Amino acid sequence: MTLFSFLLASMMLTLAPGPDNTFVVAQGISRGWRAAVTTALGMVSGISVHTTAAALGISALLYSSAWAFTVLKFGGAAYLLYLAFKSLKEQNLILRQEEGVAPSGFSMFRRGFIMNVLNPKVALFFLAFLPQFVNANAGNAAVQMLLLGAVFMMQAAVLFSIVGFLSGSVGELVLRRPQVARYFGWLTAGIFASLGVKLALASR
Repeated sequence: MTLFSFLLASMMLTLAPGPDNTFVVAQGISRGWRAAVTTALGMVSGISVHTTAAALGISALLYSSAWAFTVLKFGGAAYLLYLAFKSLKEQNLILRQEEGVAPSGFSMFRRGFIMNVLNPKVALFFLAFLPQFVNANAGNAAVQMLLLGAVFMMQAAVLFSIVGFLSGSVGELVLRRPQVARYFGWLTAGIFASLGVKLALASR
């Protein structure tokens, strides 16, 4: 029953509108479903870092240390602003159909991974979320949190991939229309920039 409740809560949280879904959709619309799904899988892989940190108690440092939270927060914000600039540059090159300019699969995976890892709000979320489903009579709490984190990652991988595929299907149509695609390039950059500013202004 506890596992079912955890899975249901995890799916609802994954599908809820937020920065992660926005990030995946933006990649799908601007670069197609392959880029969106690859980015989504990178983001899901980043969850492993947060669940491990929560299980080991490292995430508690972000909660107790304003300095650590601030450093990670501004690092993530700077990275998102960098992606905003880079997305505009790449979109222009793609629209000109220049070869060798589209980001590689590994590059898209890395973007999703880094974005997730550098978000202290995600670390604090798992620190608060996972312990609620730990059974005090079921053994080592850290091991239970790692297992719950693995379950969260699996459902997130499936749901984010579906979101990425659907948004990417729209993106494939957009990329065939250069004038429309140009506007979506600016929209994608705007989304990244707004996420960066929002993260920079976030508080614990």
